[in-house]
Amino acid sequence: MTIDDDIAQLLWVGFEDQHAPNPKYGAIVLFKRNLVLDGEGRCDLGALVALCETLRAGGGLVAIDQEGGRVQRVKEPATVWPPMMAFDRIADDTGLAEQVGRAMGDELRALGIDIDFAPVLDVHTNPANPIIGDRAFGRDAGTVSRRALAFARGLAAAGVLACGKHFPGHGDTATDSHLELPRIDHAGPRLETVELAPFAAAHALPMIMTAHVVFAALDADRPATLSRAVVTGLLRERFGYPGVIVSDDLDMKAIAATMGADVAAIAAIRAGCDALLLCRDRDNQLLAEEGLRKAAETDAELRGRIAESAARIRAMKQAHAQAAARPPLDVVGCAAHRALAQRLAS
Repeated sequence: MTIDDDIAQLLWVGFEDQHAPNPKYGAIVLFKRNLVLDGEGRCDLGALVALCETLRAGGGLVAIDQEGGRVQRVKEPATVWPPMMAFDRIADDTGLAEQVGRAMGDELRALGIDIDFAPVLDVHTNPANPIIGDRAFGRDAGTVSRRALAFARGLAAAGVLACGKHFPGHGDTATDSHLELPRIDHAGPRLETVELAPFAAAHALPMIMTAHVVFAALDADRPATLSRAVVTGLLRERFGYPGVIVSDDLDMKAIAATMGADVAAIAAIRAGCDALLLCRDRDNQLLAEEGLRKAAETDAELRGRIAESAARIRAMKQAHAQAAARPPLDVVGCAAHRALAQRLAS
């Protein structure tokens, strides 16, 4: 493989409309803007299946954020899930979480989607948090770990790759990293028992996504996504995490407001990220690609990091190729899944 091939594997990109982009990249990320919707906002499932087939034909994976609640890109006629904090109302929360993950995974798999950027592993400890809130699986680390990892097992059983987010924890921020760079000033002992605990237990997840948040006790100068101390030192080395580490979207203002996509991409790969999300801006995608290419020409250490990450992504893809067969399309929004969603909601 050439360095260009390796860099393409690292870039996971979004696009603006219903027209498929160049499928050379490691993954393509879908949003509501990419779906064909009727006048009532219902998704044309046939068009979505055709789009996913086109995207996957180039060897890339198809990814989406389908958490439930306010973050689910595909809604009707697919099953519409309540937010994951709804598990607070359920006695058998672990068993139901695995069932929900399996049902959601079956629907995504039937549509041709490979990756779900879920579960959220953030612990909801700040009622004023503008971005996490009821997306979390609970208000303490043990509850979040139990429910979220059960949900991930359900996704895995369906043949969908889960991605835990947002490392080292976005649950106690007071600002939204889509708009500005949050900072958490908790001391190490608090981080260990609350924010970090669900991620320390997440070895089995195939992917973990980083947060664009500064954690003063871990690295006072850089957001986690760009910090080698956080990504490599803590997640990869201390926690021994073996899977693919994905950056949150580098188009978000927490990163993009202070540096170009080329600088951010190089810094994230040096920090230890494997895959880089660039979910909207085509110019940023090209800038990141060219920046990595030029820097790698004269930096052997960076070339090695790029090759290492590309190999890790290819290995995940190869393992995913053995996943469960896709279920029929009529599983999407089926009566059993709607009943399960209603049980969780009520």
